Amino acid sequence: MVEFSLIHYSPSSGPRSGILRDERGIVVETPVFMPVGTQGCVKTLTWEEIKQCSSKLVLMNVFYLYLRPGIEIIKKAGGIHRFTGWDGLILSDSGGYQVFSLAKRRKIKEEGATFQSHIDGSYHTFTPENVIKLQLEAGVDIAMCFDECIQYPATEKETRRSMELTLRWAERCKSVWEKESKEFRKLPALFGIIQGGFSKEARIEATQRTLELGFNGYAIGGLSVGEPRELTYELTRCVTDLLPAEHPRYLMGVGTPLDIVEAVNAGVDMFDCVIPTRHGRNGTVYTWAGKLVIRNSIYKDDFNPIDENCDCFTCRNYTRAYIRHLFASGELLGPRLATLHNIHFYLELMKKIRDSIAMNKFDELAQTIRENYSDSLRENRFDS
Repeated sequence: MVEFSLIHYSPSSGPRSGILRDERGIVVETPVFMPVGTQGCVKTLTWEEIKQCSSKLVLMNVFYLYLRPGIEIIKKAGGIHRFTGWDGLILSDSGGYQVFSLAKRRKIKEEGATFQSHIDGSYHTFTPENVIKLQLEAGVDIAMCFDECIQYPATEKETRRSMELTLRWAERCKSVWEKESKEFRKLPALFGIIQGGFSKEARIEATQRTLELGFNGYAIGGLSVGEPRELTYELTRCVTDLLPAEHPRYLMGVGTPLDIVEAVNAGVDMFDCVIPTRHGRNGTVYTWAGKLVIRNSIYKDDFNPIDENCDCFTCRNYTRAYIRHLFASGELLGPRLATLHNIHFYLELMKKIRDSIAMNKFDELAQTIRENYSDSLRENRFDS
């Protein structure tokens, strides 16, 4: 099972670093950003390219993998690592957010969530029990509880209903994990997901009651869905203030470089977001001086690298003008190179964050990111 150890931290909530380690001896340093490999791959990139960016942990999604190719195919291949060819750690999102994003094509009940496939229109039901079983059968390293997200804004009544349902589902998830895991050689860590909508009081109650159930790690879900950035930070902080230091903390689906440094400042250890891949495919790249839209005409005769302070493959070999030309010409190499750069930037950002924590210089790094990314747009965390 994946275990967590702290290296640098203060008794109060604040920036901290640590390691995740599995039984194979794979070590992941935290704070960590997980490239999103929703359907078993990080869009446009190979696993070798992901490894060259120093990633050892990626996110995949049991919702999509259940629909296609199907968990039976993955089991037949020998598990998710052998099927995908990724030999690092895998955290599997349980599908609660994806069910939420289906809007009119799903129905939530006590038993679980019934939804219509976006692939062929067929109907399926996810329950806390079968979602945990699917993750166990796939052989992931970190499994997530099944939860329900709500839209922003939400009424007090809707917030209470959803929070109570997520807590009951969390209890069922842990129960089936404890029962079924005895049949599996490999036991994944199980993370509970803290919901509670956009109410500080509900978040505090949800945190306390999730802690009573007891999990290997704790995720903060249901944020970055349209609420103001300041509210995201406030709710994140009110949860991390209550979480035990010895367990990893995961802020789901967040975010921009600014979001990440603010969450690290609140004591978060783990992140995922589609921003670096989605934006890369659409021509937006991230640099130490801020983001830029490489498709813009201003770069047509700019023969500098995307970022002169970056040593990634893209920046070592290609200019802004050439990459803009690729986008303008509809060449697939353009999105690939931009995505590769963005993943490298995000993982290098996390390394600089870890180094700054170790040297007690996090505030300096955070201030630089605040200055360069203060105007970054929020983005909802729909998978892409």
